[in-house]
Amino acid sequence: MNIFNEFERRITAALSAMAADGELPEGLDLSRVVCEPPRDRSHGDISTNAAMVLAKEAGIPPRALAEKIAARLRSPDVEKVELAGPGFINLSLAPHVFEEVLRASLAQGARFGASTIGEGAKVNVEYVSANPTGPMHVGHGRGAVVGDAIASLLAFAGYAVTREYYINDAGSQVDVLARSVHLRYREALGERVGEIPAGLYPGDYLKPIGEKLAQLHGPKFAKAPEAHWLTVFRDAAIEAMMALIRADLAALGIRHDVFFSERSLSAEGKVEAVIAELEARGLVYQGRLPPPKGQVDSDWEDREQMLFRSTAYGDDVDRPLRKSDGSLTYFASDIAYHATKFQRGFNQMIDVLGADHGGYVKRMQAAVRAVSAGAATLEARLCQLVRLFRHGEPVKMSKRAGDFVTLREVVDEVGADAVRFMMLMRKNDAPLDFDLAKVIEQSKDNPVFYVQYAHARCESVRRQATEVLGEFDLGSGTLAAADLNLLADPSERSLLKLLAQYPRVVEQAAQAREPHRTTFYLYELASEFHALWNKGKDFPDLRFINQNSTSLSAARLALVTGVRNVIASGLTLIGVSAPEEMR
Repeated sequence: MNIFNEFERRITAALSAMAADGELPEGLDLSRVVCEPPRDRSHGDISTNAAMVLAKEAGIPPRALAEKIAARLRSPDVEKVELAGPGFINLSLAPHVFEEVLRASLAQGARFGASTIGEGAKVNVEYVSANPTGPMHVGHGRGAVVGDAIASLLAFAGYAVTREYYINDAGSQVDVLARSVHLRYREALGERVGEIPAGLYPGDYLKPIGEKLAQLHGPKFAKAPEAHWLTVFRDAAIEAMMALIRADLAALGIRHDVFFSERSLSAEGKVEAVIAELEARGLVYQGRLPPPKGQVDSDWEDREQMLFRSTAYGDDVDRPLRKSDGSLTYFASDIAYHATKFQRGFNQMIDVLGADHGGYVKRMQAAVRAVSAGAATLEARLCQLVRLFRHGEPVKMSKRAGDFVTLREVVDEVGADAVRFMMLMRKNDAPLDFDLAKVIEQSKDNPVFYVQYAHARCESVRRQATEVLGEFDLGSGTLAAADLNLLADPSERSLLKLLAQYPRVVEQAAQAREPHRTTFYLYELASEFHALWNKGKDFPDLRFINQNSTSLSAARLALVTGVRNVIASGLTLIGVSAPEEMR
């Protein structure tokens, strides 16, 4: 039950009726009309910009148009209609509207706030896609959480979502991995390796792989030429690294539906096939590129080369598809990979990437438009860096990884809930400071604790109710039948109104691909609930359980249960647990 969508429908219906009556021109663009909560709660419950965005097109001054629209909005559901500024319309709704929202939340339970705006459309969300050359670092963790939350929100909004991981198991980096493992293999056989040579991966995480290969093959490959062992060691290392990455993701509660291998593209001839298709359409040619401005592009070479006409699809320059040695660029493989997404039925693609991929986005969007003939779109969500602190001091590098702090170390120290919640306490494109000491504090300053504590308090109230009120039925049907008009205190009414915003928050978070909106809302809801809890300690008449009035207790238990349901739903969407008790 999304009251903002409902009143948006009412307003557009009123505007259509005004056009039919000759008060407005026909064919006005109503797509810009929105209903949202006013920034200042004293201005009412819903604010609409209808008069502001339509005035010029309608040829009517905004204030005058607002007065015409306001006259059409008065109803038993609306207590007051006010005009503000040059033409905003603010609506104050009747109490029964919010009571019906609470009843809906009790009846729908975990599905309260879910919508059908996706209409079953297929969406591919690719996230993490870390190179299989070592354990994941904290930056990977942010992308993992953001991508997973976006996928959950889209599914809640009615999309058919596929969660995908692209395994970068081709290219020079996996050959370097194989050579690094070979060094550890020789070490396991008793050879003294000393300092790890520059260019190889130095982390201790490769030692178990080397030891396993030593047990499996003995000294067979110790002195053998690289050509004899490279493929064997590369395959073993990739398999081990992906097992490690999957375990790290599982510890964070991250799952994927598809793990797509980059190597399969070349093995199945898909890269050459997509290049041939683009060439047949005149989108590939031999040419020379000017030197890039600013930072040098790793794919740029001053020579005649095979180029993709990415400028025809909105990119700044055309892009190379082959290197001077004849091998394919990473971009060529990425074109083929995204072409497979389109072939698998995905017209909507979302890639969650590290901030260092910012310069890569335009060319990939151009490639998707090209391979789909404009039928598909690619959105990119860039995740900025995470800086780790402990008590305000920067955290040192990991011994195990060699040059970074692993995600698993952080999860093991503070827990998956803290990591997931805090990764969403900033918008993905803003840098994030993560203090390992702060996120385990039991205080209001620790958002994840504060929200989970609110849920635990709701459960505590419900347990107390069965103790104090005896055989009281806490089922949703009984609570929905309570006299909610008894929730008369301004704090109770404020909490009711905040609950009514949840469907709008999660729908807009899905549409904007911004899961941080959910965490912000949950913290605000928890704050209001804790405030009401504390108010009950000072004013006994406001306690949730009233031994002298079963009716009042039922109404307040309905409110508490509604808060519990929404917090549990929101936490589930971001992959955080909703504990019944805090330990």
